Amino acid sequence: MTLSTDGRVRVGVDIGGTFTDVALEHPGGLASAKVLTDHAKPERAIVRGIVEAAQAAGVALAAIAQVIHGTTLVTNALIERRGAKLAFVTTHGFRDVVEMRTENRFEQYDLNLVLPQPLVARPDRFTLRERVAADGAVLLAPDPAEIEGLAARIAAGGYEAVAVGFLHAYANGAHERMMADALRRAAPDLSISLSSVISPQMREFERFNTVIANAYVQPRVAAYLRRLVEALRAAGIAAPVFLMHSGGGLIGLETAAEQPVRLLESGPAGGAIYAAETARAHGLDRVLSFDMGGTTAKICLIEGGEPKTANRFEVARTYRFKKGSGMPVSTPVVEMVEIGAGGGSIAQVDGLGQVRVGPRSAGSEPGPASYGRGGEEPTVTDANLLLGRLDPARFAGGSIPLSVARAEQAVAAGLTVAGLSIAEAAFAVTEIVDENMANAARVHAVENGRDIEAFTMIGFGGGAPLHACRLCEKLGIQALLIPPGAGVGSAIGFLKAPISFEVTRGLFQRLAAFDAEAVNAALAAMAEEARAFVRAGAGEAPTVTTLTAFMRYKGQGWEIPVPVPARALAAEDRAMLEEAFAAAYRALFGRTIDGLAVEVTNWSLRIATTRPAPEPVAPSRDGPGLRPERSRRFFDAALRRMVTAAEVERSALTPGRRVEGPAIVVEDETSTIVTSAFSVIGQADGSLLLLRKETLA
Repeated sequence: MTLSTDGRVRVGVDIGGTFTDVALEHPGGLASAKVLTDHAKPERAIVRGIVEAAQAAGVALAAIAQVIHGTTLVTNALIERRGAKLAFVTTHGFRDVVEMRTENRFEQYDLNLVLPQPLVARPDRFTLRERVAADGAVLLAPDPAEIEGLAARIAAGGYEAVAVGFLHAYANGAHERMMADALRRAAPDLSISLSSVISPQMREFERFNTVIANAYVQPRVAAYLRRLVEALRAAGIAAPVFLMHSGGGLIGLETAAEQPVRLLESGPAGGAIYAAETARAHGLDRVLSFDMGGTTAKICLIEGGEPKTANRFEVARTYRFKKGSGMPVSTPVVEMVEIGAGGGSIAQVDGLGQVRVGPRSAGSEPGPASYGRGGEEPTVTDANLLLGRLDPARFAGGSIPLSVARAEQAVAAGLTVAGLSIAEAAFAVTEIVDENMANAARVHAVENGRDIEAFTMIGFGGGAPLHACRLCEKLGIQALLIPPGAGVGSAIGFLKAPISFEVTRGLFQRLAAFDAEAVNAALAAMAEEARAFVRAGAGEAPTVTTLTAFMRYKGQGWEIPVPVPARALAAEDRAMLEEAFAAAYRALFGRTIDGLAVEVTNWSLRIATTRPAPEPVAPSRDGPGLRPERSRRFFDAALRRMVTAAEVERSALTPGRRVEGPAIVVEDETSTIVTSAFSVIGQADGSLLLLRKETLA
C-alpha cells in the first residue's frame, strides 16, 4: 500500500488492550508491526514495534520525522479507577451534583440499578460561596479570604490534582481562575483543571464530570508522555510527537498533557479516519465502519466521507448498550458504539447455563489460552482457532504461534459444562460475539435514523476480517471492503488525520431573540483559540473551518448537532438556522414539530488542516477467477457445518481476480474469512471487496 507522502518518514502507533500496532510511512510505501502491549510500561512496546517496522522498511530510526500516537490509557484509567488522588471544588450547595446525576432511570424497572460511582468521594468535594448567573453576570463574588483558606486546606490534604467547576462557569470563568491562582500559590506542583477551559458548555453534571475526569488522569498521562518522549529519544528517535484526539485530529504533546480527556477515544478515532479515507477513495457515501481488535469492537457510521461526531459520550457503562448508565464526558468525539468484543474477550457459562462472551478480556497479559502465556480461560481467539479460521503458525506474522491443544483444554474446562462438545462450544462463542456486535450495529443505526442494509461495511483491526462477513449476513449488508493494512488500520488512520482543534462554548439563545452580535463575538474568540492550537502544530498550513450549532425545540431535554456555514452571522440568518435545524431534525426523526420555538444551547467550531483528496479507486467486479493451490477447512456459521475453503495469499488477489467463497485470504496481520454466500475480488488499491454472490449473477 502506497500512502500519499512528501518524502518524510512518519510513524503511527496505536496502543490497544492486547496489541500495539505500528504503521511506518516512507517514500517506498508502508511497513507495519504488531507487538503485544506492555501494560506496565507501554512505551517499551511502542519502541519495539517502531524498531521492527523500521527494520522491515530498511529505514534508520533517526530518519523518522514524526510520531503520531493514540492510546487507551485515559479510558482504561477511568474504567479501572487508576488515577490521581483528587479534590473537587464547586459552588456552595452543588457538592452532590456528580452523585445525584440527572435522576434519569435508564432501566426503569430494575430495582437494583447500578450506576458508576463518582471519581471523587464526598469528603474530597469542597464548596465555595460564589454565584454566577446563566448570562455570566456575577451574583455573588467570592470572599478572597475564603478562597485562600480553601486553597490552604486542599494543599494540606495531600492531593495530586484538583478539578474546579462552578455553576455557569461556561458563561464567566473568572471565579474559577481566581480559585486556580490561589491553589497555585498554595501548592505550585498541583495539577489543576478548570471546567471553563476543559468543557465550557451548559449542564453542570456533564461539565463537572468532564473536568473531574480530566483532573483524575492528568498526572498519570503527563508522566506517561514524558516517559514516551524519553524512550523515543533513547532509541534515537528525535521526531516531534503528536497525539490523536477523540474528535479525529491531531494535537501536540503540551495540549494532550493539559487536556488528556480529549484522548479518551483516540485509538478508535484513528480507525474511523482510516475507514473514512477508504470510503472517500472508493466513492462510498454510506459506510458502516467495523473495527475489532483484541479487546473491543467499535462501530461507527460514516456518511459523505466523514465519520459522525458528537460533543458528548459515555465511558465505563454499567449496562451494555444503555445510554445513561455510564460516566458522561462533554468533549468533541467521533461518535461510535464500543463493546467488549475482541479476540481476547473471555467466554463463560452463567448461572442459567448460558454461554456469555465479554466484556472481560484476557488482553495481552496473559492473553488467550492458545498464546501459551498462562491464560486458562476460553476466548474468542481460542474459538476461532478451533473452528479453523486461524492458521496457528501464521498468527501475528508467525510471531505468536498458537496452541490448538491449549485452546481445546480451555474450552473443554470452561464451556463444555453446559453440555456442549468442544466444537459446539467454540461455535457458540463466535456466534454470540457476532450477534452482540450485530445488535450493537442495529442499535447504533436506529439511534441515528439510518437503514443499515443500504450501507457498505469497511472492516479492519486484527479481528474484524475474521468476523465481518458473518456480521454482513446478520445485518443484511451486501458489500464488505477490507482495506490494505487492515490489521493495523487505526495506526494508518493516524497518518491520514489532520492537525485540528475543536472549541465548544455554551451560549443559550432562543432563535426568536437571536443575537448575532453576541454569537459572532463568541465565534471570533473560539476561532482564535482553535487557530492558536493548530498553528502551534502545523504553522501556516492551509486550514478549513467547520461550525456546528447544537439546537432543540423549547421544552426538549436534549439537542441535536446542526451544521451551519462557518462565517459571521447576521440577524437575518435566523431563518437559515431554523431551516437547517428543521432539515437535521427531519433527517433524524422523520418529521418536525409545528408551533414550537427553537433554541440554540452550544456552538462548536473546528479548525483543521486540509486533507488531500485520496486517489480514486475504480471498482473491479469482473476478472479471471483464481485457482488456489491450497485449501483448509473452517466452520461456516450460516451453514452450521465445516466447509472446505480455498486458501489464498492476499498478494495473489490482484485487481479483478476473484475467488468464490468459502475461502480464507491470508496475510501476516490477519485473515479474511469469506463465507459460502460471498465472493472476494481484488481491487486496484489492494483492498478486498466481498460481495454476495447473487449481486454478481
